[in-house]
Amino acid sequence: MPNRLADATSPYLLQHADNPVDWWPWGPEAFAEAERRGVPVLLSVGYAACHWCHVMAHESFEDKAVAEYLNEHFVAVKVDREERPDVDAVYMEAVQAATGQGGWPMTVFLTPGKEPFYFGTYFPPQPRHGMPGFRQVLEGVAAAWRDRRDEVGEVAARIRADLAERASVYAVGSGVMSAPGEAELHGALTELGRSYDAKHGGFGGAPKFPPSMVLEFLLRFHARTGSGAALQMTEQTCEAMARSGLYDQLGGGFARYAVDGAWVVPHFEKMLYDNALLLRVYLHLWRATGSGLARRIALETADFLLRDLRTPEGGFASALDADSLDEETGKQAEGAYYVWEPGQLVDLLGPADAATAARLFTVTAAGTFEHGTSTLQLPVDPQDEAEYRRIRAAMFEARAARPAPARDDKVVAAWNGLAIAALAEAGALLDRPDLVDAAERAADLLITVHLTADGRLLRTSRDGRAGTNAGVLEDYADTAEGFLALYAVTGDSAWLDLAGELLDIVLLHFADTVSGALYDTADDAEQLIRRPQDPTDNAAPSGWNAAAGALLGYAAYTGSERHRTAAERALAIVGALGTRAPRFTGWGLAVAEALLDGPREIAVVGAADDPDRALLHRTALAATAPGAVVAVGEPGREDVPLLADRPLLDGRAAAYVCRHFTCDAPTADAGELAARLGRTER
Repeated sequence: MPNRLADATSPYLLQHADNPVDWWPWGPEAFAEAERRGVPVLLSVGYAACHWCHVMAHESFEDKAVAEYLNEHFVAVKVDREERPDVDAVYMEAVQAATGQGGWPMTVFLTPGKEPFYFGTYFPPQPRHGMPGFRQVLEGVAAAWRDRRDEVGEVAARIRADLAERASVYAVGSGVMSAPGEAELHGALTELGRSYDAKHGGFGGAPKFPPSMVLEFLLRFHARTGSGAALQMTEQTCEAMARSGLYDQLGGGFARYAVDGAWVVPHFEKMLYDNALLLRVYLHLWRATGSGLARRIALETADFLLRDLRTPEGGFASALDADSLDEETGKQAEGAYYVWEPGQLVDLLGPADAATAARLFTVTAAGTFEHGTSTLQLPVDPQDEAEYRRIRAAMFEARAARPAPARDDKVVAAWNGLAIAALAEAGALLDRPDLVDAAERAADLLITVHLTADGRLLRTSRDGRAGTNAGVLEDYADTAEGFLALYAVTGDSAWLDLAGELLDIVLLHFADTVSGALYDTADDAEQLIRRPQDPTDNAAPSGWNAAAGALLGYAAYTGSERHRTAAERALAIVGALGTRAPRFTGWGLAVAEALLDGPREIAVVGAADDPDRALLHRTALAATAPGAVVAVGEPGREDVPLLADRPLLDGRAAAYVCRHFTCDAPTADAGELAARLGRTER
């Protein structure tokens, strides 16, 4: 019989709707029930594409005996971390502070007052590898709650006080810190060089995550300074990832991370945010260098988004699972959809082509993954392009017949904002109008389904039905970023206006008016044990850094000192953290590069059907100047401040390059415009 999760919009919660555990969704009713019964709360947090979440569900939450004990002694609350990043952030901070590590599934025991007092992540059904069994944990916590309630209360109070103290480090004192300047940005580059993996690319060791935001910073640093070191780290890392098992060599798109330092074996789930960010990185690398490999990866990643993640309503689904059905064992297995054995190649292609495929994609008898299977890599470009394409197409078609990984098809506003920005830019620069159309359709979905009558964003939707969870800072910031990119590409000022409305909500409800610090939740959102706030990037830009970037871009279009000042104040924390922890402030550093460069403001005027205007517009979009903004329209337009009072040049389409609305002389020559913007034609 389905439990209380049956009406959820989250695919992750729906995966648990038939558990024998009497799950509650997060909400006041669950904690009121715990108070009424006098029992603690078990909070279990995960997400649909999480491998170990599935494992713990099968081992423990589907076990009737475990469920019976759990239901008797606890109120069980299940949370999708992608729906409620605020809940996840607050309790993950407690887990990491107490245990020194974190991850999902996250398992936290709370008082009815939402205070945490015992933590963990995955627990096996029986004790192993030094971990207690889940039933043991339940029994121990229940006994402590029954017999040592005062002690539990003291622990909970200490943890809450510790969280409040840790939060204070992000308060940005007026005049104490400032946005990063030349010295801080050079210092960040130097610090990145210390952790750079000169052999395999990327930063640090295993597990190794794609450093999307850091790569954007390095590309902007190179564009501003000409730094060979910044470009070399970017090129090597991007090539290593593109040729590795992290990248889907048949279908395009990147897995979430590699379990090893050489990018050979991925953790096979594919996340929308990773692919949106990496699409933009490879597009910008091509824009800077003309790399054919970067262009191919950008296009293939865009095609993956449209083919595998686009929903019928026009949005983009959150993720594809790591696990799928292994037809040989009849069980769910990680990576089963993606890995190959030599015999499978022979059966599909015949001996000669199989040998070629094995050599191209490093499929060996020993294997690089489990049970003698191999992840696909492409260490070098094929000598015979036609042969490669034929073999790749045959393998892709055969793989498509395998049981596919499940898709988490909820639409998250923030991640769709990232996808909108990437697709809009890629469509404009790579002559793919279908990508711009896809970006506009996703943006339309956010407007019609996620945007409320009072201008507030809802974080998620599914099947065109909005969820009930309020948007957090990253939703407003990344959606505004997507709308600004759409404006730059289409010239439709409605996107600029919508971005401004979202950013006004940010300033009104998410910003500390005294310090300039930003909070992850609005001032009128549900109150948790503390208001979450984190300026450091994780797998995607922090809401704080994303908001700084969108605020700066909007100010460059409109001349708004209010928005520019807010961006500068937000970047002050990056000035403090950037040289010490650049791997976790990459997007903030990238925004700081834009601030230091101006950013450049490019106004292009001319008749809508004038091919000269189109050429100038494309040249402006292809600029590598950090964070440059592009406005395009007919002369005489007053609705966009950057376009106001920008006449034609001797009757011809013209481009104006400005900083702080102070402009150089206009030019009608695309080559001259390119030179002014520090790039060569591609």
